[in-house]
Amino acid sequence: MNSQKQNEKASYSKSKGRGCLIWLGRIMLLIIGLSLTGYIYESVAEAADAKAYPSPGQMVDVGGHRLHINCTGTGSPTVVIEAGLGDWSTTWAAYVQPEVAKTTRVCTYDRAGMGWSETGPLPRDAAQNAKELHTLLQNANIPGPYIMVGHSLGGLIVRVFVHDYSSEVVGVVLIESMNPKQLSQSPTMLSQSESQSQPFSFQAMLARFGVARLLVKLPGIAPSLPPGNEAYYPLYIRPQYFQATDNESQGMPAAGAQAATVKSFGDLPLIVLTGRLNAIPGWPAWQTELLQLSSNSQHLFAENSAHNVQADEPDAAVAAIVKVVEQVRQSIQK
Repeated sequence: MNSQKQNEKASYSKSKGRGCLIWLGRIMLLIIGLSLTGYIYESVAEAADAKAYPSPGQMVDVGGHRLHINCTGTGSPTVVIEAGLGDWSTTWAAYVQPEVAKTTRVCTYDRAGMGWSETGPLPRDAAQNAKELHTLLQNANIPGPYIMVGHSLGGLIVRVFVHDYSSEVVGVVLIESMNPKQLSQSPTMLSQSESQSQPFSFQAMLARFGVARLLVKLPGIAPSLPPGNEAYYPLYIRPQYFQATDNESQGMPAAGAQAATVKSFGDLPLIVLTGRLNAIPGWPAWQTELLQLSSNSQHLFAENSAHNVQADEPDAAVAAIVKVVEQVRQSIQK
């Protein structure tokens, strides 16, 4: 009897084990099937978006990959806008560029992997981005002189650009620009910038299987699009965007170190535009210190804006840019 019970127990254990393996196999097949479906769905959707939302500007080769640049308006000097971390031309083109174009030529562009631009080589730090921007301007036949506008992380890139191509720059506007000391003096800020790549890397993985695209389509998930900015979300929800933002986040410490070596713009007209509602600890002092970059600097404030002045209070951004344009033109006439 004992022997029979043992055999029955062993048979039951084997049967249970086979059942678990069958269920695990089915789950694995389901996961593979869903992943493959999601991957195909994402690929087809991206192809459809590329037809529905073509780039408004031109695609220019900068050495193995192409960047998108969109210039409007006429006149000199040419304003070049460098967006912040995880941002590209669409927001600036919707809110700021049309008004600045009434005064002079203005160009917005997309860094590698952002917007309509193709992915580029690593590292994605200030030096690499400044070099690619200069190559883009030259290859797109957009000669200087330039007024460089940098927002947030873009301020670090502009700082390096002004140093490396000083003979082509006649003015600077730093809009809620990062200060390198944020990364060198604030351990919290540095740890945050280094850890930012983790969520973006995870989001990039999900986006490759269409998850981000599905979430954006759910009611109440995606906020309303600003007028004339319908291409924003189709560009935002791609895996390419999350990966590019991940790469820029990892390059931020190096970008801060590179920008820190640039101590002065000489007497170039410089406006530092700060949002009054930005509550980041230490931000006012970091902003004030940026004025030391030029002996010809002014500090202006966007009274009703936090960090994203281009969306919160675009008129303030436009006014600051146009003011530097007028200063440069007046100095030329003298």
